[in-house]
Amino acid sequence: MMFLEQLKLFRLPSPPAEPKARHLLVGGRIIDYRLKVGARQLSMTIDERGLRISTPRRISLGEIEAFVQGHGGWVLKKLDELAHASQPRHITIRDGTRLPLLGGEAEVRVLPGANRVRWVADILVLEARPEADLGPLAVRALQKRALTHFTGRLEHFTAQLELAAPKLSLSSAHTRWGSCSEESGIRINWRLIHLPPHLGDYVVAHEAAHLIELNHSKRFWNVVGSVYPDWKAARSELKQRATSLPIL
Repeated sequence: MMFLEQLKLFRLPSPPAEPKARHLLVGGRIIDYRLKVGARQLSMTIDERGLRISTPRRISLGEIEAFVQGHGGWVLKKLDELAHASQPRHITIRDGTRLPLLGGEAEVRVLPGANRVRWVADILVLEARPEADLGPLAVRALQKRALTHFTGRLEHFTAQLELAAPKLSLSSAHTRWGSCSEESGIRINWRLIHLPPHLGDYVVAHEAAHLIELNHSKRFWNVVGSVYPDWKAARSELKQRATSLPIL
């Protein structure tokens, strides 16, 4: 019997279903928001797309806007934090570009070549043809680095759990950090290579724990805690970092 357990990442917008923008006065400021009807409960999210509200069908527009007003201080604070974020997400790959890598930075060097990639310590060397698109070359190299790194971390955590390390592969999902399946083994989102090592460790430990408990019960979290005691802080930090990952 196949089992599948996934660790949620974040959801990117789906352009064809983009809701219409609405406007609301909050704390003396007019803010835009988008409304999605059909959710189980009333909730708000704020990311680089702005304020988004999910609501059940039975709730009126007046109740929705009163809900936003009741959390007005939090809404304005989060919007201001996004407006003043110092690091742009869209990164153009060229000679000299610096990319976040496991809590540090990797410098990109572009040389003439046949579209090959290699690492020299934390220097990413792209040997590219003149007409090459450097973005996909950089992604290929980062995925190669991610596979090596996270394979080693999976072996580390499964050894602590006295388990054999299953096959590890990479995911490019926009909605999951990782998944665990009898069929495909453990999959880890390669974009975690951009984040500090302790956050990738949490995701790997989380998925390794699913080899014992395929659920999110108290027993499961006890298994996670046995190999990664600070999982609550890491889970919270991942939620904050999700919208700051670079886009190549």
